[in-house]
Amino acid sequence: MNSLFTLVFCFVILLYSVIKGYFVAYPLLLSLVILLVKFSYQGFAVKSLIKMAFTSSQKAFPVIKILLLIGAVTAVWMAAGTIPALVYYGTQLINPQYFILSAFVLCSFISVLLGTSFGTVSTVGVALMIMAKEGDINPHLVAGAIIAGAYFGDRCSPMSSSAHLVASLTKTKLHRNLRAMISTAWLPLMASSLIYFILSISNPVEIRNSDLISEITKLFNINPLVLLPAFAVTVLCLLNVEVNVTLLASLGIGFFLGIFYQGDSLFKMINFAWVGFNLEQKMDLSEVLTGGGIFSMLRVSLVVILSTSLSGILIGTNTFASVENLLKRASSRSRLFFGTTTVGLASAAFGCTQTLAILLTHQLVKEKYEQERLDNYELATDIENTAVVLSPLIPWNIAGLVPATLLMTDSGFIPYAVYLYLIPIWNWVRYKLAESKMQDEFE
Repeated sequence: MNSLFTLVFCFVILLYSVIKGYFVAYPLLLSLVILLVKFSYQGFAVKSLIKMAFTSSQKAFPVIKILLLIGAVTAVWMAAGTIPALVYYGTQLINPQYFILSAFVLCSFISVLLGTSFGTVSTVGVALMIMAKEGDINPHLVAGAIIAGAYFGDRCSPMSSSAHLVASLTKTKLHRNLRAMISTAWLPLMASSLIYFILSISNPVEIRNSDLISEITKLFNINPLVLLPAFAVTVLCLLNVEVNVTLLASLGIGFFLGIFYQGDSLFKMINFAWVGFNLEQKMDLSEVLTGGGIFSMLRVSLVVILSTSLSGILIGTNTFASVENLLKRASSRSRLFFGTTTVGLASAAFGCTQTLAILLTHQLVKEKYEQERLDNYELATDIENTAVVLSPLIPWNIAGLVPATLLMTDSGFIPYAVYLYLIPIWNWVRYKLAESKMQDEFE
């Protein structure tokens, strides 16, 4: 069977597994085996194929270390009262007349602190969605604003695993990448906020007293002190302190607050850091404040390793040669960005994970960027502005499917996640305007 048929077959396996809710590592592993068999049948040595996969998977190890720390930090922040406080204070600031805009802004802010779209959606996002469902409003509107805000931080937070992956692949400095993320997103952010403001005015929400907020104050000591772990992360990142040190410092403060302020034992805090946070009492809050932990990130880490292995074989066997040839024809910066956008969209659709979309996009476009004498920072910025934000817009990609499931909605949120597709549109326009200006100067 030819390469196209094999890729389509693997794609169908991934799609079917995602729809059925199977752990994505299983179809990735099956696809990896299928590709090994297929390419060995075509004449590639099995040893060579395994080497391609292993060499590519090594790129994931620096990111996995960060992922495990982030998992521990997320759970400890819940136990320390940091995330409950963020939920509590955040929801107090929401004006029902501007609910959709508030949901976008609040989730954007918290996603920058947490660095995880799933963590943002599963805490504040779920609370916002429950409050929204108490009013008469299209749930897709709110879900779109929540998910768009959640991926604001996923794109430009110092704690974001995708940001670390892009920096690792392109061999660039994370903090410099983050500055580029801000400079290339300010207009889409303002435009998105304006759109959500208009949607808020035309779709006001009547928020009734939610039991979630009262439960938070019953179970946690809530005051500004418990925000210290989040404050530490913000300050240390602004001081360009190494991310590992930043996360460990925040983890230490969280342990201290959990033990001496929230009343949990050291053993319990260690257990939370390992297996994730959960509430013993069965109540509404127990469905919102749960998760995190190193164990949960082990599953994600396995997906990252399998994704990198899969991409290594696809690139090493030159499976996407036709795509690379198409990119080589790009004769301008705007056309190269458009080609990168197309590759990112296709990679997100084929891989079903944001990680694989990033890896494939990087592998397929990096040679063209080198030929055009564009530095790695421009490559990193373009990947962040394409593959990273486009992945949640693919209905079966877990980047969008998981948040939609957590919010008890479906792919109907996609038209309302405006920030995610305004990013690539604006940056393509930006390159076109720069080219037009340059052409006018020459004339």
